[in-house]
Amino acid sequence: MAESPEALYARIVEQVGRDGRLPMPPVHEWEMFPWELVDGALQPKVVRPPLDREPPRHGESDELPCGACAAAGEQRVWENDRWVLSRMRRGGLPLILMLQTRDHLDYPEMGAELAAEYGQISVRLSRIMEGLEHVGRVHVCRWGDGGSHLHVWFIARPERLPGIIGSMAIEWDEMLPPPPEEEWEADTRDVVRRLATHDGRALV
Repeated sequence: MAESPEALYARIVEQVGRDGRLPMPPVHEWEMFPWELVDGALQPKVVRPPLDREPPRHGESDELPCGACAAAGEQRVWENDRWVLSRMRRGGLPLILMLQTRDHLDYPEMGAELAAEYGQISVRLSRIMEGLEHVGRVHVCRWGDGGSHLHVWFIARPERLPGIIGSMAIEWDEMLPPPPEEEWEADTRDVVRRLATHDGRALV
């Protein structure tokens, strides 16, 4: 059972007070962050001219090896013969899982059979995660810029907390205090064991 929004809010108030602000993550250091402070006001960054070519991603050059292939086994919580599911570090959101192919390929390179299996796993995983108590929605996201190894994020956000919604919900993961470790562990086990009733093997 994910932490209730009331319990999460109480821990936030305990940390920073009822009208206090959580610590700011270093978003100004992120290349992809589209805003910057100019004369005390938040402004869109100036758009830079095009590069000569797309920069290589991890797994596309010898200088940038594939992190997913190198980290085989680390943080894995479920697997079958073609897919692995890993959990991300314990942040402020209830649970973030990442689905990856065993083979090194990218999203457009999936064949019909693998794509069909991805669809089944992603729907099951979304249903199971949204079935956790106190989870409002599960966002399914694929950003292709960091690594060339197919990786799809499943992001559970807390229910009933205004503003922690939509595409910016993931930004709150670095600001909210993490849920209790025992609840995070229990939710992970619950999700992967339910997923394993359909296919694959739970690893935790």
